[in-house]
Amino acid sequence: MTASHDRHESFPALRRRGFLAAAGGAAGAGALALAGCSGPGATQDPAGKADGAPRRGGRLRAAFAGGGASETLDPHLGNLFADAARGKALFDKLADYGADLSAEPRLAETWEPNAALDRWKVTLRQADFHDGRPVTAADVLYSYRRIADPGKAYRARASLEPIDLKASRATGKRTLEFVLKRPTAEFPNVMAAFGTHIVQDGATSFDNDPVGTGPFRFVSFAPGRSTVLRRHDAHWDGAPYLDELEFIVANEESARVNALLGGQIEYAHELNPATGRAHEKAGAIEIVRLRNSAMQAFAMKTDRPPFDDPLVREAFFHIAGRQELVDGALSGAGEVGNDLFGKGYEYYADELPQREQDIDRARTLLARAGADGLRITLDTSAVAAGFTEAAGIFRDQAARAGVTVEVRMGSKDSYWKDILDSGTLCCYRSGAMPIESHISQRLLTGSTTNATRWQDRKFDALYQQAQSTRDKAARAALYGRMQRQLHAEGGFLVWGFGDWILGTARALRGVAREAPANTLDWARFDKVWLA
Repeated sequence: MTASHDRHESFPALRRRGFLAAAGGAAGAGALALAGCSGPGATQDPAGKADGAPRRGGRLRAAFAGGGASETLDPHLGNLFADAARGKALFDKLADYGADLSAEPRLAETWEPNAALDRWKVTLRQADFHDGRPVTAADVLYSYRRIADPGKAYRARASLEPIDLKASRATGKRTLEFVLKRPTAEFPNVMAAFGTHIVQDGATSFDNDPVGTGPFRFVSFAPGRSTVLRRHDAHWDGAPYLDELEFIVANEESARVNALLGGQIEYAHELNPATGRAHEKAGAIEIVRLRNSAMQAFAMKTDRPPFDDPLVREAFFHIAGRQELVDGALSGAGEVGNDLFGKGYEYYADELPQREQDIDRARTLLARAGADGLRITLDTSAVAAGFTEAAGIFRDQAARAGVTVEVRMGSKDSYWKDILDSGTLCCYRSGAMPIESHISQRLLTGSTTNATRWQDRKFDALYQQAQSTRDKAARAALYGRMQRQLHAEGGFLVWGFGDWILGTARALRGVAREAPANTLDWARFDKVWLA
């Protein structure tokens, strides 16, 4: 459906495109049984500065990079940050990740396991869809069964794998019993997983008139250009302050910044570090830094030459000069990584020694692998801040080890889809999610977003064992074993963790500043207002 008013005729700079997302994050599942709770209220301004009393009214214009004409409002198909932001505006999940990456209740009011951790009772809160129909257990079961369809590639399918959806059942209008295939101590993380939004029983079409339970209702959708939403006054967590919310697609960072400076938008998602530093003290716009939110990596395909040889993967770990990559690609706005996701998150294996650049060791490993004079293509794109810079820096680092890296620029619109199946080495990043969710979505044999093609049945079994372990210390030990394996021979060369940088108009208040990307309060527009 096209927008009734094409705002891009007024703002031609916003017709340019570019960007992706991913999910990512951290701390564990929290208490096994949880009661009450609703989402947090309006968030606070940074340095203790009061945002003032919230006021109602106005239209917020938020610019994100998008996915071109292929964009959809189907909440189970989203992969981009723009998809995630639109999804949370229109729909709700049973749970979502708080700033500490623990699961917080949303449509689920309470959850509680049995003693064996293989059955979980979930009670839904009283909430209505935009058309006035109440949310029921049937809607939840339909949504999860749709996501789990083996014939589809819905992103959250791997996350829902622990649930036996044939055996799971409604025990009342607002109560469910989830039957699990094995004991799962961190089932709340499953309910909070990226892409697990609840839709109406039987819904199949979302682009013309999506009916959700979110804080905003649908007005219009022009794929690759604009999405307009209106306040849902009857939202269970309170009506938004804004009258309207418009998502505008602007793939070029310069277009987002210029539109913000020119007063054409009030929110610019994902600015690069140099832009953030340049405007931090200028005063014309507000810069919001979500510290160390984004894992920055190179993804090596482990199922094909040359990275099907663990010696070559280890050599590449030693080629990387991590501080140089952080300084050059992120302008110093971040910290070095150690080839593992989730630095600082619960279960992170921080006891492993920090890997350092060792060109001589890399040369020795390549020689042992018979890979002297290796030539390889590194796929990158201007789709994300720092990608092209990181590719150039790593190309020069690899040359010192006798490896010739050809940098290949990919399409901003299709990069994230392209790199899942094609190529051998690519620039990669991820936002926040618990470590166990990162494993389930990206590192299991059946994971639908397995960019490294990492497949190890023993690793899969360790994950299932960890999920079934009630004792937290024992569970942490299992995650530690898995991370030691990934550190030694995995496919992610994680060189850094970058700040997530947003730009906002000075009149925009209530923006969360402690919420990593992909958590509940990130890009949460029902709790912001225009002063």
